Amino acid sequence: MDAECLAYATNRGQPTQPLRSSTEVSVISDQPAPTSSSDPSDEPFAPLQAVGSDAATTLERPPRIAPRPKWDNRATGLWRLHPYIRPFLPRFVFSFVMALSGIGLTLAIPLLTQAVIDGPVANSDQRGLWILGAAAICLGITEAVVQWGRRWVINIGTVGVETLIRKDLYAKLQRLPMAFHGRWESGQLLSRIMNDLNRIRRFVGFGLTFLVVSTLQIVVVTILLMQMFWPLGLVVLVSSVPIVVMVLINQKHYTRLSRQIQDQTGDVATTVEESVQGLRVIKAFGRAAHLFTKFDARSLKLYDTSMERVWLSARFWTFLEVIPTLTMIIVLGLGAWAVGLGSITIGTLVAFMTLMLSLIWPISSLGFQLAMAQEAMTAADRVGEVLDIENTITDGSTEVDIEKVRGQLTFSDVRFRFDDADTDLLHGVNLDIAPGETIAVVGGTGAGKTLLTALVPRLQDVTGGAITIDGVDIRDLRLSQLRSIVATAFEEPTLFSMSARENLTLGRPGATEEEIAEAIEVAQAQFVHDLPWGLDTRIGEQGMSLSGGQRQRLALARAVLTKPKILVLDDTLSALDIHTEELVERALKRVLVGVTGIVVAHRASTVLLADRVAMLIGGRIAHVGTHAELLDTVPEYRELLSAEFNAEAEMAADGQPPGDDPGPDDAPMSDDGPMGDDDFASAGGAR
Repeated sequence: MDAECLAYATNRGQPTQPLRSSTEVSVISDQPAPTSSSDPSDEPFAPLQAVGSDAATTLERPPRIAPRPKWDNRATGLWRLHPYIRPFLPRFVFSFVMALSGIGLTLAIPLLTQAVIDGPVANSDQRGLWILGAAAICLGITEAVVQWGRRWVINIGTVGVETLIRKDLYAKLQRLPMAFHGRWESGQLLSRIMNDLNRIRRFVGFGLTFLVVSTLQIVVVTILLMQMFWPLGLVVLVSSVPIVVMVLINQKHYTRLSRQIQDQTGDVATTVEESVQGLRVIKAFGRAAHLFTKFDARSLKLYDTSMERVWLSARFWTFLEVIPTLTMIIVLGLGAWAVGLGSITIGTLVAFMTLMLSLIWPISSLGFQLAMAQEAMTAADRVGEVLDIENTITDGSTEVDIEKVRGQLTFSDVRFRFDDADTDLLHGVNLDIAPGETIAVVGGTGAGKTLLTALVPRLQDVTGGAITIDGVDIRDLRLSQLRSIVATAFEEPTLFSMSARENLTLGRPGATEEEIAEAIEVAQAQFVHDLPWGLDTRIGEQGMSLSGGQRQRLALARAVLTKPKILVLDDTLSALDIHTEELVERALKRVLVGVTGIVVAHRASTVLLADRVAMLIGGRIAHVGTHAELLDTVPEYRELLSAEFNAEAEMAADGQPPGDDPGPDDAPMSDDGPMGDDDFASAGGAR
């Protein structure tokens, strides 16, 4: 999941004001972020404040979640979230006290009613009636104020808890390696960071408090009823037994269904996200019906499971309604008989019935609160699954002066294999790149070129051997410093739903206008000046309002702008036509002077950017030398370049220029040709 995917919302097709400056984007730069003098978790309002300069500290700090205890049950996941509640504990305590006070006021009103009926009403005492009536009004007003205060205080606390967990979960997703994101569907992660946290918030803010308060109210009222007239109290007590039995029976089934619904919700979210991101491919291949069938199947599966849970809840709620109603009928009949015998007064019977009616909501809501508890437990388990994942790429402790880094890059017996693989994909790679030298990495499909370049910024970690920069193992360096030293431009560029300027300065927020202009010139990305609002134009989610070549050039300019000591170009010119590629290569030759470069190349023209060429065959570097040396001595090298040349020649013969960019590189394309301002806005670009 990309770093800004959850931080920026797309405003497709709507002209807006320019976005915030790139200095407000939360990214790790080569400048250390200022640290707070105290732990934000100890400040009640810390999660409600802007992250700002504390972003780096937040990303590096481990999650606040408590370790898994020795005891383990359904509530373990929720219990482990208590560190997030601690900063807001006074608010939760205050809310709990207010809830108890509200119950006390609720129970006082029936007793006051009994006193009114058996006192002033029975004795025709007008003065006493006015006094007790005024007291009843005061109790009602006080109860309303208490309920308002409780809701206000608890809502601040619960939203704060949700925000703290969400920040830690998002930071965890940023720290986890690419291998994790390759295994997990983005919809499942999105479901956890939004839907599951919402369920936890609702339970912590409402369900937990009233689960305790309702249980306490049932116990207290039952004791009062037993004291008022024990035969009727016994009837009420006996009626609670089948409710408890029903709760225990439904708990297991409800938990299972809740987990299935939450997982299936993530599946539906994944399908929607894939369809939106791949809309161009879906339309191009006419596969909308096929994708809709897949979406419909997952939606129906979610619907069926939801209906099963609704049916289970409906039976439970019906049972909870029937038992109190039958109990009330029995109590009313027996109570009237007791009044006739003189065993109790009318006031006592009215108070008894009023108190018993006050049990209907706690008993009825008990099922709802227990359902909320089960959903929150499942949600906490799902959130904990992500927070508990061990990060295999850990931060080093060595700090270096970036300005003094020379850029000598050495691969020493480097090996790599994926966790679930049985064999190495890279075998004993040895390569020494001098400071300021550019190496072209070539090889057939599946040789390991992209994988080799991914090891340099530690997007993947070596499983054997070592990679060093100026003699320092990259695993010992701080990740923020390593990724300031190394800049990478990928074959498939990722752009974010922000302005072109913010995309350019993502790795270097403090870049000057002159430096931005220079990077644009190197990447031949001058098209940004022709966009409706120039550099301040919002380019849409994933840069879909731009052509493939434009996205690739913008990503290349972003990498160049960081002024790295080591520049990695992973076939970043593949979507460019020959003319544009030639212009970019001329500019890159100037940029690569004094910069250590690794260029994954398929075309001979790109290979000529390099001082030497390393040829990968089967995960090993089989040959290293200059372009001329390999042409003379390595038949496999000649065959590889010949195959690439023949492929380009065939494309040219078919009328398609080399590169996979389907339209002119100078402007985004609409169905009728190059886009104007109106076309650009409708395609997703906005200021």
